[in-house]
Amino acid sequence: METGVLVPPYRRIADDIRARIESGELRPGDRVPSARAITREWGVAIATATKALAVLRDEGLTVPRPGVGTVVAPRRVQRKERDLTRERVVRAAIAIADAHGMAELSMRRVATELGVSTMSLYRHVPGKAELVLAMIDTAIGEAPMPTRRPAGWRAQLELCARLEWAMFRRHLWLAPSMSLARPDLSANAARITEWVLTALDGTRLDLNSQMYVNILLFSFVRGVGCALEAEAEAVRETGLSNEEWLDSQESVFTSMIGELPHFRRFATEPFDFDLDRLFEFGLARLLDGVAGLIATGPRAG
Repeated sequence: METGVLVPPYRRIADDIRARIESGELRPGDRVPSARAITREWGVAIATATKALAVLRDEGLTVPRPGVGTVVAPRRVQRKERDLTRERVVRAAIAIADAHGMAELSMRRVATELGVSTMSLYRHVPGKAELVLAMIDTAIGEAPMPTRRPAGWRAQLELCARLEWAMFRRHLWLAPSMSLARPDLSANAARITEWVLTALDGTRLDLNSQMYVNILLFSFVRGVGCALEAEAEAVRETGLSNEEWLDSQESVFTSMIGELPHFRRFATEPFDFDLDRLFEFGLARLLDGVAGLIATGPRAG
């Protein structure tokens, strides 16, 4: 009993063994009591003993050693586990996704990068879904909306779109990881929405129209941004740049467009496709449409 709270038996056992480790009675490499030894010493069931050992392992205090049993972890391992924070977990996950794509992200991979046990991560994030949400929020927070706004709603929306595009270019996994139908519960994403709605405040648009403009702007930037990771993945898998891949497909392309006269023009007048150019073209057209909506659309109130 501690401060009026009943401590479960497995926790008392874990606390006692932890105290032995911290006092130096049990040193790195020493065997800790086995599950059967715990049942004899503390008079508990084998399941309780196993649970106590799991607590010590999850805290990074012990490690299994084949042929020996459970031993006290090296000091450096204990230190890494002790110094682990939520921010370090999230940053390590972002680094993995940046370098290798989201397909390579797993809790085990993050733990390996940090040199800690996989279970220790769950003290900071409940699971992979929560980890991805934290990654999204952290990545968005790297480029906060400026406190000083340019004049006019159009310049403000253009600035917001460019900051979002820069975010998606910096973290290629970010756009595909974000949801449109089920908005991510990210404080930093909510601040972007508030920034856009504030930009449209004072126009003739009602609140619903303002929100739809916000969603349309985000979905456009995200839509183009989703191609970034796929493009990078294709380069990693094929070893070919986009231009090299198109050159390799020239004969297929030529045979495919043989009966399409307008499309066939691209065989003699090549189309210079580029995602940045597509973003610029689309953003200008989108804002032209918003300008028309503001001029003729539903009035606020």
